[in-house]
Amino acid sequence: MSDLPFTLDQLRILKAIAAEGSFKRAADSLYVSQPAVSLQVQNLERQLDVPLFDRGGRRAQLTEAGHLLLDYGEKILTLCQETCRAIEDLQNLQGGTLIIGASQTTGTYLLPRMIGLFRRQYPDVAVQLHVHSTRRTSWSVANGQIDLAIIGGEVPSELQDALEITPYAEDELALILPIIHPLVRTGAIQKEDLYKLQFITLDSQSTIRKVIDQVLTRCGIETRRLKIEMELNSIEAIKNAVQAGLGAAFVSISAIEKELQMGVIHRAKIEGVVVQRILSVIFNPNRYRSRAAEAFTNEILPQFATPFGKLDLLATDDHLALKPIAPNFVSMD
Repeated sequence: MSDLPFTLDQLRILKAIAAEGSFKRAADSLYVSQPAVSLQVQNLERQLDVPLFDRGGRRAQLTEAGHLLLDYGEKILTLCQETCRAIEDLQNLQGGTLIIGASQTTGTYLLPRMIGLFRRQYPDVAVQLHVHSTRRTSWSVANGQIDLAIIGGEVPSELQDALEITPYAEDELALILPIIHPLVRTGAIQKEDLYKLQFITLDSQSTIRKVIDQVLTRCGIETRRLKIEMELNSIEAIKNAVQAGLGAAFVSISAIEKELQMGVIHRAKIEGVVVQRILSVIFNPNRYRSRAAEAFTNEILPQFATPFGKLDLLATDDHLALKPIAPNFVSMD
């Protein structure tokens, strides 16, 4: 076959329709007219001599041939993006894009600080932050949609051989109490005291909650014995509930920096127990690694980690308070 039966624009349209579920929404997302989208699909189907969509339902559904073309089309478009970024790199970081992935809490409390520092050093590089579950983030790295990611959960087993997984820092999970709680005056509490507290947690079906329970179990805390007072849908809601005196919670130490500074919650120590896990940086060694990604890895990541493998958010960002409230910590996702 001397000529390809499709164009990159047609692949982009196919991908948009699959993502949006309709020709109209795909047209809107691509800033073209719906008739133009329909015509491109008709031309594509004629050139391939196969139907790509089942047109009977309200939502645009791909046929088997459509799924096959979409799968290869996404790989082709990703490779095209890598090619463009490689060419942009010739400008020596005077442009280009850096795409970073992170799981929820890491992306909320840690990555904005890192990105802020990177942007001050490389203001011409556009930075995108994609915050999703560890599993989805790992697949995005594997597929070349993300340059690198910082995660706290387990990389899916089917991807562990395909990705470069580098332990980065320890992630401490802090026990927080209302400042009026009687245990605030006792110093370090005993592990058995945990089972007398009323806990506020994330929903039991959330990925973050499951990861937290796994970490607590590895640290010898029997999660089934913890008394759950209420389940909320965000870490911010949990912090506010603890501040209001409604119960105790385990959250990332990085998520409570401001609250500790303001003195509105209490961080309790557990006698003989330090709850922590490993935060990792992941790459796909078989994908093109941009100069922006290399600069972020070599210049930014080391500034946030101490030689002992813990994160230090104190001396790297002018916008951070320099008073050491919780030194050498990392975020929880």
